[in-house]
Amino acid sequence: MNEKVKTARLSIISNSSLIVMKLLAGLISGSVSIISEAIHSGMDLLAAIIAFFSVKMSDNPPDREHPYGHGKFENVSGVVEAVLIFIAAGWIIYEAVHKIIAPGPIENIGIGAAVMAVSAIVNFLVSRRLYQVAKKTDSIALEADALHLKTDVYTSVGVAAGLLLILITGWNFLDPIVAIMVAMLIIKESFILLRNAFFPLLDSSLSGEETLIISEVIQKRGITFHQLRTRKSGKYRFADFHLELPENMALRDVHRICDEIEHEIKHRISTIEVQIHVEPVESSSNQE
Repeated sequence: MNEKVKTARLSIISNSSLIVMKLLAGLISGSVSIISEAIHSGMDLLAAIIAFFSVKMSDNPPDREHPYGHGKFENVSGVVEAVLIFIAAGWIIYEAVHKIIAPGPIENIGIGAAVMAVSAIVNFLVSRRLYQVAKKTDSIALEADALHLKTDVYTSVGVAAGLLLILITGWNFLDPIVAIMVAMLIIKESFILLRNAFFPLLDSSLSGEETLIISEVIQKRGITFHQLRTRKSGKYRFADFHLELPENMALRDVHRICDEIEHEIKHRISTIEVQIHVEPVESSSNQE
C-alpha cells in the first residue's frame, strides 16, 4: 500500500472517531452547533472515503481504454466532495434557523467544549500530514481532504469558543449563530475546492514555471520550436511541441537530440510524458 493510500486511510479512521464523539456530545448537550460539527465531520468522512478510492484508482497505470492514465479520478472526486460540502452547509443553516425560531435548552456545555477542543487538535495533526503527502505526491484528492480538515479545525475552535461564551453569559442564542458562521466557512471551503478540482478537468496548462523549464531545455541548445502544448491529469503531466531541425541532419542525430531533450525535461519535471514532432527546415547552405 503506497503512501497516498495509507494517508487517506488515516483520514477515514480519524473522521469516524470524531463523528461518534461529536454526535454523542451534541445529543447530550442539545447544541445545534455541535451537531453541525458532527454533520461537517460526516461530510469529511465521506470525502475521505472518496479520496481513498480515488487515489487508489488514479495510481493505476495507463491501459487500453485510458492511455493517458487515471489521474483525473482525483479531480472528479474533488468536485463530488465540493458538492457534498455545500449540501452539508445548507443542512446546518436549516437546523440553525429552526433553533432560532424554536430555541431549546443547552446542557453539559463543558463536555461539548472539551470534545470540540479534542477534535481541533486531532484534525490539525491529520490535516498537516495530509498536506505533506499531498504536496509530495501532487495529489488533488489528498489536498482536498486536508482542506476539509483544516476548515474543521477552525470551526471546532469557533464552536468551542461559542459554547464557553454561552457558559459564561447564559446567552443560548449564540449557539445557532455560531452554527451559521460554521456553515458560511464551509460554503467558502466548497467553492475553493470546486475551483481547484474542476478546472484541471478542462485540460489546464502546466504552471508558468514548468512551461518555462521546457522552453529553457530546448532553447539552450540553440534550437527553435513552436506549438508547445501542456496539460495535467492528476499527478501526471503531458507536453508536446514541434522541433525545428535542419533537413539534412542525420536521422541518428535527430533521434539523439530528441532523446536528450526528453530526458532532461523528465529529470527536471517528474511524471511528465513528452511528445516531439520534428519539422525539417532548410539549412543556410541550401538557402544560399
